[in-house]
Amino acid sequence: MTAVADLRVLSGGAAKGLVAALDGAIRAQVGAGIAGTFGAVGAMRERLLAGEPCDVVILTASVVDALTADGCLVAGASAPLGRVHTGIAVRSGDPLPRIDDRTSLAAALRAADGIYFPDPQRATAGIHFDNVLQALGIRTEVTPHLKPYPNGATAMLNLARAVEPIAIGCTQVTEILYTDGVQLVGRLPPEFELATVYTAAVCSRAADPRRARQLVSLLSGADSAALRARGGFES
Repeated sequence: MTAVADLRVLSGGAAKGLVAALDGAIRAQVGAGIAGTFGAVGAMRERLLAGEPCDVVILTASVVDALTADGCLVAGASAPLGRVHTGIAVRSGDPLPRIDDRTSLAAALRAADGIYFPDPQRATAGIHFDNVLQALGIRTEVTPHLKPYPNGATAMLNLARAVEPIAIGCTQVTEILYTDGVQLVGRLPPEFELATVYTAAVCSRAADPRRARQLVSLLSGADSAALRARGGFES
């Protein structure tokens, strides 16, 4: 019997934990494993446009819409996974700073010796967080303590291992909840709130369109709804 090739997925980091948690269900229901690449949404878009083999993408709704209009994704073969908020994290066991308004958020960031966050050029949360720093008027002040990483998952892994006396991070809530060693403080204050809808979609050049559609259905369907909710995807 010929082995079934893994489905190739290009995904924003926000969905990495969800895909990993569904590995067993994906193999059982779809009949294939996942060869996933997870990172900044902009970087995943660039890889797709550069011709990297891909069966399914999991990206922000706006990017999926644009790629569908360009013919890169199959029209009518996408589904939302849920809305993801951007939040603040600290190491597990560290005191939780106040972040409920701009004054307390600015104070928490000023107090930190290390500020961990994703790529401010290509990652959805990183771009937003950089804008928040500027809106707070503290971007220049905290620059020596900024520690950007290619994506939020990597930023949170490094926050968990941070050696600074006071360390803090910002990324999508899903990436915080799925990373051991960090804990969610809370969402950004309402003034700076960012909620992003992530969508799974079938690539136009998918090698296995049938299984790709099955994967989209599993990721977005009722069977994984509770897992999505626990991981920070809101309906």
